Amino acid sequence: MRNTIRRSRPASHGAVSRTAVFASAAVLSVVVLAGCSGSAEPIPTATATATVTHTPAPVTITASPSPVAAAADDQYARPLWLGANPLAIDSATELGKRADTPEALRDRQLEPRPFLPDPTSEEWTATVSDVPEDVLERSTWASNCPVALDDLSYVTMPYWGFDQQVHQGEMLIHRTVAADVVTAFEKIYAAKFPIEEMRVITRFENEAPPTGDQNITSGFTCRKIVGTSDVWSEHSKGYAIDINPFHNPYIRDEALFPELSEAYLDRDDERPGMIADPGLVYDAFTEIGWDWGGHWDALDDWMHFSKNGG
Repeated sequence: MRNTIRRSRPASHGAVSRTAVFASAAVLSVVVLAGCSGSAEPIPTATATATVTHTPAPVTITASPSPVAAAADDQYARPLWLGANPLAIDSATELGKRADTPEALRDRQLEPRPFLPDPTSEEWTATVSDVPEDVLERSTWASNCPVALDDLSYVTMPYWGFDQQVHQGEMLIHRTVAADVVTAFEKIYAAKFPIEEMRVITRFENEAPPTGDQNITSGFTCRKIVGTSDVWSEHSKGYAIDINPFHNPYIRDEALFPELSEAYLDRDDERPGMIADPGLVYDAFTEIGWDWGGHWDALDDWMHFSKNGG
């Protein structure tokens, strides 16, 4: 049996209703570009689009070549080289080698990649359900992860993009904290705090070579702690969330993640998408009892909030 919860209300009101989660069409496009590494912005030489179509049954996956073009006058358009240039690995940190932030990302305000259909209104509507089969197939969950599949919930909720438009987001999170997470993001949404992308990390993305420019807001990802090979992250248990990683990087000694986010190490130069204390994102999560990685002693992890302080 599948138990679902749907909360629907305008951002400015307090009424909560519960009903069955609706099935929606979802399209995931992953663009893989080839380019050169270095400080200059490379020119992509090839594109490929993989599309996941979410329907009640069956779910099909197709792939076909597709040209990708960005409008020259669109201030929120994603650079074609984004995510296309793998970094050399730093043996000391096990991350990609750090490099200067490209000029186009020094004040990063980009639209999300096409994904789930955008909401038809600005009304706050969140759904909490079991993990759909097609979402499971593209997620990083596997039987060796330190959380059972039945202990994960699939959450959908809207978010404001840097393009000042409302987009549909999704997240996997431990079922025991799903309601609290929805409460925190409802406050973030009401304040129109910008998020670049909110979606489930795929296996491909989790295993791909680092490009240093990723910026996906996400919850559950079955992975080890950054910079280690033997300690499970709280993300792998469904008890942690990263918000706008590029705007709010992780740094410990010489280890920086994302590796091209150098421009965002100056936390006094506050730009859209950054998290600070005091601040509305910090307040939204501390009000549900979560800890912030920006307060840790040994390192700074400004993107990170967790239920258990890890």
